[in-house]
Amino acid sequence: MSDTLSPEPHASHASDAVDAYGRKAIIASVSGYAMDGFDLLILSLSMAAITAEFHLSKAEAGSLTSLTLWGAVLGGVIFGVLADRLGRVRMLSWSILIFAVFTGLCALAQDFTLLSVFRFMAGLGLGGEFGIGMALAAEAWPARLRARATSWVGLGWQSGVFLAALVSPLVIEHWGWRGLFALGILPAVAAYLIRRKVGEPEKFKQRLERPRIPWSRQLRSLIADSTTRKATIGILILCSVQNFGYYGIMTWLPSYLSIRFGYSLTQSGLWTAVTVVGMACGIFAFGQFADRIGRRPVFWAYQLGAVVSVIVYSQLTGSTALLAGGAIMGFFVNGMLGGLGALMAETYGTEIRASAENVLFNIGRAVGGLAPVTIAYVSTSHGFPIAIAGLAALYVLDMVAMTLIPERKGGALT
Repeated sequence: MSDTLSPEPHASHASDAVDAYGRKAIIASVSGYAMDGFDLLILSLSMAAITAEFHLSKAEAGSLTSLTLWGAVLGGVIFGVLADRLGRVRMLSWSILIFAVFTGLCALAQDFTLLSVFRFMAGLGLGGEFGIGMALAAEAWPARLRARATSWVGLGWQSGVFLAALVSPLVIEHWGWRGLFALGILPAVAAYLIRRKVGEPEKFKQRLERPRIPWSRQLRSLIADSTTRKATIGILILCSVQNFGYYGIMTWLPSYLSIRFGYSLTQSGLWTAVTVVGMACGIFAFGQFADRIGRRPVFWAYQLGAVVSVIVYSQLTGSTALLAGGAIMGFFVNGMLGGLGALMAETYGTEIRASAENVLFNIGRAVGGLAPVTIAYVSTSHGFPIAIAGLAALYVLDMVAMTLIPERKGGALT
């Protein structure tokens, strides 16, 4: 078996506690991933104004999101590899700084071409934040609390979404979409503080004392042998389904509610808010359960919950039922994000941990970017209920993929 896989679990001491460094690492990781959620929502909320100012077609407007996601995929690879060689905190700080600078520059763009370049470059920074933050949190917290640590990082996205939803209407009203993107420069301050206040985790420092693997082998280590290859395939499926379900639901369900049930913008916004709360609760609960019960059983429970809740939701008609159903569906569909970081941290060694977290998740994000187009195509041919219910099949595939990934709850990180 390849040394990229961690050893079997060992008993943890109940006295293990989170120290001051662990708390700082979590704050840094949550802050980084919050930028992800904040950025993509302010882009969505600004899209109408950007489209009007630059006279964009629907395809051109949509490409701004696609360019951001493509930049994130490339950034995920670059920053993941560098974080494994140069340090988690150092590269997390650089990824936030690059995101902040180019998001701020979007406010100065005078044409669509320049805005597209800035969005792609901002995406490069965004791509580094998930994997590095998850690796940093997993390495900084005790083994018995590892899933709880990565679930806190997962909640960073939701906090960024809430912040964007809170400040965007006010900023757009007074300063327009450019004022909103100008706020994007503020995370540069966070990057500076993170670099000054948070050192590298001990696990990474210990790794530096051993010979580094060559550049050419770093990503190939994800498929080093049959056991590692199976785990990588399984995790890649999990990341792809996670992102596909999220982007599919959050992109199209507000439109579905408007078209089928005549929901107003305010009602659709209320549904979105309640669903996001459900997602946040699901992420938090996942970390609690996964640390107590194990990764596999909790993933399977959430995947089964996703299958059932998505199918049931597609059949609902009442306003109250749709509201409650959205929260329940969000709990299961997005809640699994809370365990992905811990699962990957325990599967791969320190020399490729950040690379694995970033590369696999961002490939999944690229697959997830196809969800809006796929659901639009299916809904046009067969209707929204069939398109939404069709997502259930993906979570069945998720359940099969979990059989490829070893259970390593509480295992020591190598």
